[in-house]
Amino acid sequence: MISLVFRPTSQLRMDYITATRSGDVIHPQLRCGSGCARTQLLKNKAWIAGQWRDAISGKMYPVYNPSNQQLIAEVPDMGEEDVAMAVREAYSAQKGWAGLTAKERSGVLRRWFNLITQNTDDLAKIVSLECGKPLAEATLEIKYGASFVEWFAEEAKRVYGDIVPTSAKDRRLLVIKQPVGVAALITPWNFPSAMVTRKAAPALAAGCTTVIKPSEETPFSTVALAELAQQAGVPPGVLNVVTCSRQSVAKVGESLSKSQLVSKLSFTGSTHVGKILMAQGADSMKRLSLELGGNAPFIVFNSADIPLAAKHAVFTKYRNAGQTCICTNRLLVQSGVHDQFVEEMVKAVGALKQGDPFTEGVNLGPLINEPAAKKVEQHVADAVKKGGHLIVGGKRNSTLGGTFFEPSIVTGITTEMMMSQQEIFGPVAGIIKFQEEEEAIALANSTRYGLASYVFSRDIGQVWRTSERLEFGMVGVNEGGISTEMTPFGGVKESGFGREGSRYGMDEYQYIKYICMGNIK
Repeated sequence: MISLVFRPTSQLRMDYITATRSGDVIHPQLRCGSGCARTQLLKNKAWIAGQWRDAISGKMYPVYNPSNQQLIAEVPDMGEEDVAMAVREAYSAQKGWAGLTAKERSGVLRRWFNLITQNTDDLAKIVSLECGKPLAEATLEIKYGASFVEWFAEEAKRVYGDIVPTSAKDRRLLVIKQPVGVAALITPWNFPSAMVTRKAAPALAAGCTTVIKPSEETPFSTVALAELAQQAGVPPGVLNVVTCSRQSVAKVGESLSKSQLVSKLSFTGSTHVGKILMAQGADSMKRLSLELGGNAPFIVFNSADIPLAAKHAVFTKYRNAGQTCICTNRLLVQSGVHDQFVEEMVKAVGALKQGDPFTEGVNLGPLINEPAAKKVEQHVADAVKKGGHLIVGGKRNSTLGGTFFEPSIVTGITTEMMMSQQEIFGPVAGIIKFQEEEEAIALANSTRYGLASYVFSRDIGQVWRTSERLEFGMVGVNEGGISTEMTPFGGVKESGFGREGSRYGMDEYQYIKYICMGNIK
């Protein structure tokens, strides 16, 4: 049976320094100032069964800063044996964790939320360091991620069942919800902190235990959250982290998806990989949540507030250098306002400041790696070759070098171009001109993806018609910032299934049990 022990902060820090000094990574951009009382959060170990661990093989792999390609540190390159150990530990801990009252689990999550909030600055620096996100934006990610821990700390106490009316006087019919068991959580590099909390918080609240596999590009944010989780009182085995290189990721993913001890797998990433994991989990009838690729349309009608639409288009297109799953991918602009909208976009893009994520005022960082930069170059070249007009940018930033790609705008986009068919995942806005409402809806829906979409119009009838007919899991109306802990995040079609956040997020980690009590006298 798991018992909860929450130690005073001073004792926690003393134990931490003694136990984990060998795993600390000292980095010049993460050294605390004189007023900083935080423990060291940047670590190069995995976390299994309440212990910092290396790979059983002893292998390590390097993680680089995408802003300057400098080595941050090497981390364990784990394999199938490590995954099996982490899963066994999670399985052994699950019954005890589920046996706690909802209020006890809620209390642990609340302490985790408090610690994340207290360490926001340090956690944001880690995000900026490993994924290149500007520091101000990284800070918002930490706050966004913490909101899911706070939300599900409360939702843990609101898992209700049902009493079902019966036609037999000697029977009572009940419905209860119970945790599915061990949940494997595979998270992406573009939100290395928030995607961990958005998956782990509902799983822990429901009574599941977890094995988290962060992206090979960005393992440090996950490890930092694990450190804070153990400080908050999350017992050994309840939250585990396995790290691995790109060369090992396929085998590690397969081990998680095929394990008979893993009941649930949640994955955020490409549709291609999501399909592979889905097939691998079929033999064990794995429950899945898949948040996959997107091809978000951003529709601007003649009736729209054009300055407002341009402002939100820049936000949804260029944040994190265009590397988010709900980034605007296709800007569909009605002919009556097309030229005005392009002018507003050019002005707004010209105000963006690109540079090192730790430099004050920077709001556009690098692409995550060289393949990502080459893909964006290919998309721009394809559009120009097929008749697109390059208005702004279109190449790498010659001053900054590396994977910094200039914020770009291309008009005259058609459905034959790669930009229309694939996720760009970079700071390039492709603009399509349309004539009528029906044409816009048809263009928006002409994709196998269905994650996010956006509509800008001041015609309430048009807003309703368009919102209901768009084949997407989420629609932002006159708003680009649609994601919050209180609402369900997820897609349709080949963008996956399942929802994260909101009261529906708990359902992904629970199953329904019907109990029939008979012969009651």
